[in-house]
Amino acid sequence: MLEELLQITAAKRHEGMTIRDVLQKDFGVSRRLLVRAKYQGDITRNGVSVYVTERLKEGDVVRVLVPAEEEMLAPEPMDLNIRYEDEDILVIAKPAGLVVHPTGNHSSHTLANGVAHYWQERGEQRKFRPVNRLDKDTSGLMIVAKNQWAHEQFSRLQKERQLHRYYIAIVEGVCDETEGVIDEPIGLRDDSIIAREVRADGQQAVTRFRVRQRGAGMSLVELKLETGRTHQIRVHMSHLGYPLAGDDMYGGSRAHIGRQALHAARLHFAHPRTGQEMEWTEPLPEDMALLYRTFFAGEGLA
Repeated sequence: MLEELLQITAAKRHEGMTIRDVLQKDFGVSRRLLVRAKYQGDITRNGVSVYVTERLKEGDVVRVLVPAEEEMLAPEPMDLNIRYEDEDILVIAKPAGLVVHPTGNHSSHTLANGVAHYWQERGEQRKFRPVNRLDKDTSGLMIVAKNQWAHEQFSRLQKERQLHRYYIAIVEGVCDETEGVIDEPIGLRDDSIIAREVRADGQQAVTRFRVRQRGAGMSLVELKLETGRTHQIRVHMSHLGYPLAGDDMYGGSRAHIGRQALHAARLHFAHPRTGQEMEWTEPLPEDMALLYRTFFAGEGLA
């Protein structure tokens, strides 16, 4: 069974260009995807199979078809907090405590299993392709790409730093700085297979931060990721001397909250297919809202 990966209508500027050039240069279709469509699927112009070397006329409709993908995940019923969905993307609000993808320690009951069931119920055959992964105990907004083309486009957006991800954290201590950029490399700690640290031989990691409120021994911080290293915000804030509340792996205390107080609060990007600017915000979950009310009494979260 074939599924449509992409459909385009040739514009005036495409007149005389080859199908391959238009797909690759204007729509970011990779050579790998073109080869897959050519040998396993189909590429049509106005309903007729064509070679990608053929030249377009204004108004031609080109469809790129690839085999429907088989997902090996076991579908499991799950309540999903879906904030948006179209032919390319799924935006989900993940609760804290939910693992994103099966691992050796969590082979089932993950977000991926729930999404697989959701698609199965809708008669869709897809692979689970998360664009931005969240730690098990981080809550908030996630993007799942619904096809390989969309996933490649989000990879490009990330490399070009056009996928804007904003987080809210409650950290221990009253931050002296109002805003700044943390540009410190992160690598695996020598004594752990999980924990990271700032180290000279690590991968580049850049986090922008802005202190939004200061409370009774705590600070509310908005953070924007420029890179996406494992535990990046947690490691960077701990390195500054302000570990996240509840983050006992990196120096925080669980006295007031049972997980790291980190929430993916806002997403902003241009849709890879339409170019439309899109944005979502997600309010703090109850455990972080309670922590906020406790330490920032009398102040409103703007």
